[in-house]
Amino acid sequence: MRLDKYLKVSRLIKRRTVANEACSMGRVSVNDKVAKPATDVKVGDVISVRYGSKLLTAEILVVKETVRKEEADLMYRIISDTLNDKNSDEE
Repeated sequence: MRLDKYLKVSRLIKRRTVANEACSMGRVSVNDKVAKPATDVKVGDVISVRYGSKLLTAEILVVKETVRKEEADLMYRIISDTLNDKNSDEE
């Protein structure tokens, strides 16, 4: 399945056009390599998505063409969800 479609179906990113743009801008990587929207993903791949200063890393558990909203979070396992905040040390 295409990376942009997987991001949309799994609801890691809400819209496919936004997923496509994120991939095109180099904000998404698969197995530590910057990935294009058409990159083929499979079970076991590790996806990293940068949302501004946030970095989400998840492992693909299931690849399906369609899935119900309630079951979307069963398609992946979150490995890490970090906020790259440089000001957190300055208190």
